[in-house]
Amino acid sequence: MEEARWYVVHTFSGYENKVKADLEKTIENRGLQDVILEVAIPLEEVTENKDGMEKTSMKKMFPAYVLVHMILNDDTWYIVRNTRGVTGFVGPGSKPVPLTDEEMTSLKTFMGQAPVAAVPFKEGDFITVTKGPWEGTAGKVSSVDAEHSTLTITADMFGRETPVELNFSEVKKV
Repeated sequence: MEEARWYVVHTFSGYENKVKADLEKTIENRGLQDVILEVAIPLEEVTENKDGMEKTSMKKMFPAYVLVHMILNDDTWYIVRNTRGVTGFVGPGSKPVPLTDEEMTSLKTFMGQAPVAAVPFKEGDFITVTKGPWEGTAGKVSSVDAEHSTLTITADMFGRETPVELNFSEVKKV
């Protein structure tokens, strides 16, 4: 089965929210959740100074564009393309071009969402410390904090099991 990719859809100006709502309703009504996974309007937080007061609001990063995470085939292309307010996909001619993984990663980072990276370690893995004061120490992973890219191992110190927190970059699997 083909992999879902992110595509950029051009809309009439001001129709982004309507297109998103209509597409989500169509996806739900037709049971297409397995081929059209997500519809998104990238927003960014903007702070403006109005009448001496700072006001924070969410603004569309790309007015007149909506992102669609889907498996592209004739049916999904037709459904998205024929949603009211959609003028077409971004790409040469009528051929939609998916965003690259790098573009999506930088877009999510810019929008303040931490990109989801593959976590290289799991509880129970045996690792060796390759850098820092614990270099050369071996241990078993007792917990993983993917958000902060850290893990905790239990290392034998003076005959006792001692928890040691390390960064992913300081260790390697044995």
